[in-house]
Amino acid sequence: MTRKVNIHEAKTHFSKLIEAVESGEEVIVARSGKPVVKLVRIEEPQVDIKPGFAKAELAEWADIDWAKLDKRFNQLFKDN
Repeated sequence: MTRKVNIHEAKTHFSKLIEAVESGEEVIVARSGKPVVKLVRIEEPQVDIKPGFAKAELAEWADIDWAKLDKRFNQLFKDN
């Protein structure tokens, strides 16, 4: 359902309008009878993280020779 209110009414009853929006109602705010703003509920993004989701990515890091990489890194920045 959509509720239409003017700016004065929106300012006066803002908390009640927020409650209405939270319960699923859409609110249109008008100036001089012309709609200018629509209040709608922000939907929280649903994150679907499953245990072990990064297991394959982490396995790739296990194959890195970290000592060799550290040595090379130190060589690159030794003179700086």
